[in-house]
Amino acid sequence: MKQALKRYIGILLNVWPPFLRAGIRVKRFQPDWKAIEVEMKLRRWNSNYVGTHYGGSLYSMADPFYMLMLIENLGSDYIVWDKSATIRFKKPGKGKVTAAFRLSDEQLEQIREALKTAEKIDRIFTVEIKDESGAVLAEIEKQLHVRKKTVTV
Repeated sequence: MKQALKRYIGILLNVWPPFLRAGIRVKRFQPDWKAIEVEMKLRRWNSNYVGTHYGGSLYSMADPFYMLMLIENLGSDYIVWDKSATIRFKKPGKGKVTAAFRLSDEQLEQIREALKTAEKIDRIFTVEIKDESGAVLAEIEKQLHVRKKTVTV
């Protein structure tokens, strides 16, 4: 069942109410959960008072992905939580905007290795939101908390 769900997760995320209402679309979803790309077109319902992308919608584009990617790649022996986030707006955006999330085998191995000697760790992941010309509109940092599950007998 879980494998079947993984195949359709990109589709399911596109109809998840917070994404559907903001117009956020998963455009590329790698089944191994190591690469996800999302986009959002400027619409009346996701623009701000001055006609550019609403900051909350820009942040929503980045909210769940690194946590989901780590949960799926580290497996059930680990607990992953979002701990904090910051967004730095660089310039206003109009039109279609995109964000590309990447998780490398090296990053995963570093987390596993760190948790061999530490009870818990925090890691920061950064994603840029870009316009159609490739200009960075916003930079989002997500701090994630990771720890191994404790075995109870």
